[in-house]
Amino acid sequence: MSRYIPFPAYVDRMPIDISSAFGDEKPAGKHGFLKADGENFRFEDGTLARFWGVNFNGGACFPDRDYAKKVARRLSQAGCNVVRFHQLDAQWDTPNIFQYAKGKRLTSTRSLDKDSMDALDYLVYCLKNEGIYCYLDMMTYRHFKEEDGVENYHLLQDKGRPWCIIDPRMIELQKEYCTQLWEHYNPYTELCYKDDPVFIMTEIVNEEDLFVNSGIKKSDYNRSEYHENMFRSLFRAWLSEKGIEYDAEGCDLYAKDEPLIRFKIEATENYYDDLYAHIRSLGVKIPITGTNWTKTAALTKAEEKMDFTDGHHYYYDWKWGNRERSCMNRSCTQAPYIFPNLGKRAVVGKPFFVSEWDMPWPNAYRAEGPIYYAAVGALQNWSGYTIHTYSYSCLLDQMKVLGRELSSPVAGVPYREGIFSVWNDPAKFGLFYHAALICRRGDVSPAEKKYASFCSRLADNRVESLQSLLERSQIRNTFENTLPEGYDELIDETGSVPLEEPGIIVSDNGQWKRDLKKEIGMIDTPRTKVVYGFFSKNRRAASNFRDGIDYSLTLNGFGVDCKTDFGVIAMSSLTEEPLEHSRSILLSTIGRARNSGAQFDGDKMLELGHAPIMAEVIDAEIALKTSRGEKLKVWGVNAEGFYACQLATHYENGILTFRVGDEDNPAPYYLIVED
Repeated sequence: MSRYIPFPAYVDRMPIDISSAFGDEKPAGKHGFLKADGENFRFEDGTLARFWGVNFNGGACFPDRDYAKKVARRLSQAGCNVVRFHQLDAQWDTPNIFQYAKGKRLTSTRSLDKDSMDALDYLVYCLKNEGIYCYLDMMTYRHFKEEDGVENYHLLQDKGRPWCIIDPRMIELQKEYCTQLWEHYNPYTELCYKDDPVFIMTEIVNEEDLFVNSGIKKSDYNRSEYHENMFRSLFRAWLSEKGIEYDAEGCDLYAKDEPLIRFKIEATENYYDDLYAHIRSLGVKIPITGTNWTKTAALTKAEEKMDFTDGHHYYYDWKWGNRERSCMNRSCTQAPYIFPNLGKRAVVGKPFFVSEWDMPWPNAYRAEGPIYYAAVGALQNWSGYTIHTYSYSCLLDQMKVLGRELSSPVAGVPYREGIFSVWNDPAKFGLFYHAALICRRGDVSPAEKKYASFCSRLADNRVESLQSLLERSQIRNTFENTLPEGYDELIDETGSVPLEEPGIIVSDNGQWKRDLKKEIGMIDTPRTKVVYGFFSKNRRAASNFRDGIDYSLTLNGFGVDCKTDFGVIAMSSLTEEPLEHSRSILLSTIGRARNSGAQFDGDKMLELGHAPIMAEVIDAEIALKTSRGEKLKVWGVNAEGFYACQLATHYENGILTFRVGDEDNPAPYYLIVED
């Protein structure tokens, strides 16, 4: 039977501080500006750059000074080194970049609120001091007003979607906004944003395209005949220039016909080129991308000239309304393919970054998310992740439960009340330690073989080759039917490479494995070892001997026999030495987490529950091969960061064994240190 213990979160600290495991990285920017170098990011001094972090959404970007210091320190302790500032311009935020507080009627979005900017400036300063970089969004949810001079502004959705890509007035306003932000002087860092290497990436527009966005069709209110006519006029002129016969007046604007796709690619490229040139003219030095979601191959192709590509992915399939609330109750270890469409955004010759991802609460198995995402990204040589989101607000002292950060839905969207907030979720944020080490420190190495997947179906987005190879070898997309330099094999997007053993996915470097039959995942590297998934069905299923360890789940020099049915057991060295020789090791035993009194009917939520947040206790025997002998002591660490208990250990023949999670020692974290 599962046991749970209270595990509260604190806004100013983590139970354990792993920042020293990454060396001296403070302040952010010490290595110079970030640059794209082939498929990697590097700083000006040549340092390879890898990032693990969070989004700050909306009001979370404009905190008071006391909170800014606390949150920066807490993120550093958790292993984070990047924050993406997202939804700065959303009118439903308080504060937002145009208005610090609600009350006065806003008639224009052409000036930045001085109080909002002061709060953002100080937050940037605090993050920089803690070694945390900033990804700065440009346009995300801006809602144009009457004095902005945008035709039919009152009929348009946020950011004027999708017409912000072709409307000259909206493009002019975007340039003005970029100028205001990048030339803004931060009195705390004593640098303009464009001159501060704490900023590492930016995008032109968040989640926007001309290809599949059908939002304007939802109702007459959302239709702008003016902009539809503008599009058709531009399309008609393009058809004439190209000598193509096509019904520009009567066609469905979202058809997948070849002329429409070609025109939209060119129109999008022109938009990106225009904004890119303007941002560069301001003196901005960092990598710039176009947008960041995965809709069609055509959208990715339109970004070929950008400095890097960016993608978003969520593993959920939930229904989240005001009345019916449910979440896919399935784990990563049960699914044959998790995110092949995310890989669609990774292209040959460019760095790839994931600026939004999540396996959201209340999925009972979400603890697998940080480990899975970090490890696959490391195998693919991707440059990092920011989860959506740390929080929407800065009023986190009031956030005592999972899933309810705010008192009500925001802007009529129920999930924005807190379903994505991770800062107090032991099942997700509790595993950021190991995810950061996997991603930033490179504890999982890039796969050895490199495939290039040739994309020819521009209107489509399904890529069988990615599904086949994403967890096994490196694979990126190309729009040229030739083998790129540095790649081992060219594969057609409709092709696939069968598994050597059905149901078992193994990376070509041997560091990653997912067994879909046993519903178990494993990471086996010198400095990090992880076993996760459904333990109970694998207990003593086979006798495995490695390095003298006989446990039901065994890696090189590490064994687990877990009585709890589901969980994540992760062990990482906090020094440069491998686990076998390390004097300081973090062991995390994380399972399900829930609010007290929460009730479900299957995956349908009946009751949200109340404080305190409860974390499942993982009951397991652990074996570790170590040269440090009996000098290693195992200490349980509680939510407040205190040593809660010292575990009994046994050392024989180079193997240290101990049990976690018994009645007297139910801590989720353990520090294994040499006295």
